[in-house]
Amino acid sequence: MRPTFRATLLALLALLLAGCLSPGATRETIATRLVPAPSGSGERVLVVVLPGRGDDLQGLADSGIAPAIQAAWPEADVLLAEVSLAYYYEGRMPERLHAEVIAPARARGYAGVWLAGASMGGMGTLLYERSRPGELDGLVLLAPFLGNRGLLREIGESGLVAWEPGPEPAGIDRKTYQREVWRNVQRWPASGRSQDVWLAYGEDDRLAKAIGVLTPALPADQVLARPGGHAWVVWSPAAGEVFARIRASRATR
Repeated sequence: MRPTFRATLLALLALLLAGCLSPGATRETIATRLVPAPSGSGERVLVVVLPGRGDDLQGLADSGIAPAIQAAWPEADVLLAEVSLAYYYEGRMPERLHAEVIAPARARGYAGVWLAGASMGGMGTLLYERSRPGELDGLVLLAPFLGNRGLLREIGESGLVAWEPGPEPAGIDRKTYQREVWRNVQRWPASGRSQDVWLAYGEDDRLAKAIGVLTPALPADQVLARPGGHAWVVWSPAAGEVFARIRASRATR
């Protein structure tokens, strides 16, 4: 029996929706694209950039993040890393990022290695920092995804300093990773790690309220709120401002 047009359309929509919701597949090695520093002088540093959920390597290249960073810090190589949703679902994102991207960069002798992530990539940056505290010279969070509403409400009601995260689990998984990321963030002010973390986001960002739970953990002058929403047109210029300040602060040390 020949299917009706309606049945065919519904089947096609189901396939499209399944594709949209699928995390995709990981590669044998994380795909990267290096944007070399425009300046051949000075100490070479590396900024690794993690994408938002909808970005691939070309999306990162088109975002303007690399030229924005390098306009502020001409000695910086920028490495765009295609750490897609599939790597998070795989459950080994921090380990793979370290083995395939960060450790090889360290071996190349950079004077500093920074990690920047937007939206989903902001959570990826926090996951890496939780896995290897202090490994990186610093973190730049661009409107990061910070967890579900229930957990954020819990932290916000008590305040980050007074918040009780509960017993530390033996391992980290999909059920525990958000709480464990926040447990690590809670330690930043006392350890001094806050001095190496920068945050930028749009004032009209849909995540702005959640981001407000994080800001008390950071120095006020390392938090930049700029006009706009949840998009690269906000994040890339803001990243340029952030890295200009970072470069200036390194020059005074």
